[in-house]
Amino acid sequence: MSVVTRFAPSPTGYLHIGGLRTALFSWLTAKHNDGTFLLRIEDTDMARNSEEAKDAILKAFEWVGMGCDGEVIYQSKRFNVYKKYINQLLKEGKAYKCYMSKEELAALREEQMANKERTRYDGRYRNFIGVPPEGVDPVIRIKAPQEGTISFVDGVKGEMNIAATEVDDFVIARADGTPTYNFVVAIDDALMGCTEVIRGDDHLYNTPKQIVVYNALGLKQPNFYHVAMINNEQGKKLSKRDGATDVMDYKTMGYLPEALLNFLVRLGWSHGDQEIFSVEEMIALFDPNDINKSASNYNLDKLLWLNAHYIKEASDEKLIGLLKDFGVDLEGTEKASMLLNATKERGKTLVELAEQIKLITTAPIEYDPKSAKKAFKGEAKEILSSFADMLALAQPTTKEAFHSVMEKIVEEKEIGFGKIGMPLRVSLMGSMTGSGLDEIMAILGVNETIKRIDKAIANM
Repeated sequence: MSVVTRFAPSPTGYLHIGGLRTALFSWLTAKHNDGTFLLRIEDTDMARNSEEAKDAILKAFEWVGMGCDGEVIYQSKRFNVYKKYINQLLKEGKAYKCYMSKEELAALREEQMANKERTRYDGRYRNFIGVPPEGVDPVIRIKAPQEGTISFVDGVKGEMNIAATEVDDFVIARADGTPTYNFVVAIDDALMGCTEVIRGDDHLYNTPKQIVVYNALGLKQPNFYHVAMINNEQGKKLSKRDGATDVMDYKTMGYLPEALLNFLVRLGWSHGDQEIFSVEEMIALFDPNDINKSASNYNLDKLLWLNAHYIKEASDEKLIGLLKDFGVDLEGTEKASMLLNATKERGKTLVELAEQIKLITTAPIEYDPKSAKKAFKGEAKEILSSFADMLALAQPTTKEAFHSVMEKIVEEKEIGFGKIGMPLRVSLMGSMTGSGLDEIMAILGVNETIKRIDKAIANM
């Protein structure tokens, strides 16, 4: 049987990395088995839905390259389907109208709490045959089993057994007729042919309710996998400050999608000691039965390390395209490859890479006071002036040739390399930062290098 998985976000907020990881696990499971990955937008909560949030979810999927198979499915367009099944359950006596008022429900809960009982509906309208009370729009409740055990095997957590008494006759349609979450999820997963449902373990105790729906309607239930949450580095719930932010913020911060996916796949899954996975390797190796039972910890250093790796491995053409979003346009630039080779090792994010490139391509307007004080002292002016004269005479064009001129002045002046290196770096970059000096000068060329040296001498 063909494997079908799905990801089903609600468009009430941004897609955060916990959601993206769940989607990734579902997508990999489908791709590994040559199956189908579906995207369903659970937008039945009309009061909280956001068009902006829906668009952000779709953009995030487009950015990371996790396309769904077929059209995106919207629950808001399927109310007639849900109504049909609600009417079927009412007709078969498997669901009923409950006329309990909000005041009655609140009083029942207060009484149960006072008696230190678990709050739950008491089934008072389960077999009601009298005259309905006036002025109350009924909700529809499903008849849950009142004895026995609701059991299922979870691919992550193992065998789960929940006493039927833990599940009350829960609401499947509100008083205004709109269906509820656990009802529509079960129907959609069954009608969409989902064979595997991978989701966060915050949904674990929704599963017994959904099984009640499957059984009542005679629908086939999928295999379930409930994935432990992602914690912060201290082992506590991941917050926005820790990294639980909009997936698209990672793009703005200069992360590559392949780095983010590689990072997320390792949060709860492993293959030996391997840390770096291409998308093709993830698809080939991923098995949802290997998902870890315990929660995983978000590690920013690991994400930065992976991102730096993917930046170094990226082609010049790819980086030139990506850097345009960060204020750097190297399209058609003669020395684009030299610039990228000189800076790729120093940029853990595209933001940092763009900054490193700008440091080289933009002449310093001012000099870092601390760096200037250290570099522009003693014979610095004389040494820089002599070095500029040597460059004008030698006219080097390669980094090796520029390095030879540096070696020559060190030899002629009988000075340490730092005596030319420090003042030259501050002259060219404005501070002690940056790539190799010979690389920088080869990129700038003789004229621009001398121009920056002359400006620094004039400012000493």
